[in-house]
Amino acid sequence: MEYVNLGKTGLKVSRLCLGCMTYGEPDRGNHPWTLGEEQSRPFIKRALEGGINFFDTANVYSGGSSEEIVGRALRDFAKRDEVVIATKVHGPMRKDPNGRGLSRKAIMTEIDASLRRLGTDHVDLYQIHRWDSATPIEETLEALSDVVKAGKALYIGASSMFAWQFSKSLHLADSHHLKRFATMQNHYNLLYREEEREMLPLCQAEGIGVIPWSPMARGRLTRDWRNEEVTKRAETDEFGKKLYQTTEDADRKVIDRVGEIAEARGIPRAQVALAWLLHKPAVTAPIVGASKPHHLEDALGALSVKLSADEIARLEEPYVPHAVAGF
Repeated sequence: MEYVNLGKTGLKVSRLCLGCMTYGEPDRGNHPWTLGEEQSRPFIKRALEGGINFFDTANVYSGGSSEEIVGRALRDFAKRDEVVIATKVHGPMRKDPNGRGLSRKAIMTEIDASLRRLGTDHVDLYQIHRWDSATPIEETLEALSDVVKAGKALYIGASSMFAWQFSKSLHLADSHHLKRFATMQNHYNLLYREEEREMLPLCQAEGIGVIPWSPMARGRLTRDWRNEEVTKRAETDEFGKKLYQTTEDADRKVIDRVGEIAEARGIPRAQVALAWLLHKPAVTAPIVGASKPHHLEDALGALSVKLSADEIARLEEPYVPHAVAGF
């Protein structure tokens, strides 16, 4: 495993981050396809054995049970100081008007709730899960800065938003002497490359660590598009359907190209798609999900796949512009 600095910070993270949305009680929250605690623990243990020290979850995942499962597993399988725990805030956790969003009240309530569920006194990276148009970004940044000053988080990060919003956030943090976002968790893969236009150049210029979500495009890059296998997640993942259903015709050409290169090399498609991301200089650590053992093994194997310039060009050639998605 290779370890790199997370953006301009001194924090060292593995080149892969284990996304923990998959791990949560199916009867809590909006993800009936998740794995319960006993099914989840072997994946977290194997990730640690493979050298992954970076784990990403969110308060909203499976009604908070993802944080509970991840927290218990990491306490059992690792020392706290050896792992990097990231979680997020924004989504609805209660039905009352202040039970969601990025107001000072919401952030101060939710950081303490996340720490209780995770069973730790701090998280290494605390991220805003989306932009909150109902709350001034100055209020959000001030609250997050106070969370860091209180020792409840070491760094703060952002996720999918417009580049102008992220640029504004960085400028306001600098001009008001507040903590600035160290990371950007954005939607980026071979089927969705719109981030290359503005967000990725901005992150490179500002020294922001990029940790893309959905590197496998909800599994679409891991199998032939003609494959009729329908998983429980595919049936119930309404967000995934919104991301890719309107671009299927264009995406099939990219999926076919991934298949051609994977077949020529004799490796799984997932390794080709992930290796492409790892070749991008802006990318720090893709966030990989794993619900089957081979998902994690494929991800670890991708670290040793070195694509040629010709292979990268062939993978990128069929892409056509897409509508902005994932916000």
